[in-house]
Amino acid sequence: MRIDKFLKVSRLVKRRTVAKEMADQGRVKVNDRVVKSSYDVKLGDVIEIGFGTKQLKARVLDLRETTKKAEASDLYELINDKGRVRCYINTKW
Repeated sequence: MRIDKFLKVSRLVKRRTVAKEMADQGRVKVNDRVVKSSYDVKLGDVIEIGFGTKQLKARVLDLRETTKKAEASDLYELINDKGRVRCYINTKW
């Protein structure tokens, strides 16, 4: 699955076109490498997304073509440099 589609399906980014633009601008990294929107996501990949001054880091747990809103967070886990973090995207850091 392409990185732009994964970001949209997992709801880490609201729209696929926004995810594509972010990747093409170099604001998306996978396993510490800048990737383009056509990158093929694999299970276990660590994705870093730059949102202005904030960075979001998530590990891919599952790949699905579509998902319901309530199940979207099952596709990834948020992590930091020390390991796993249990929090939600809407929580203030």
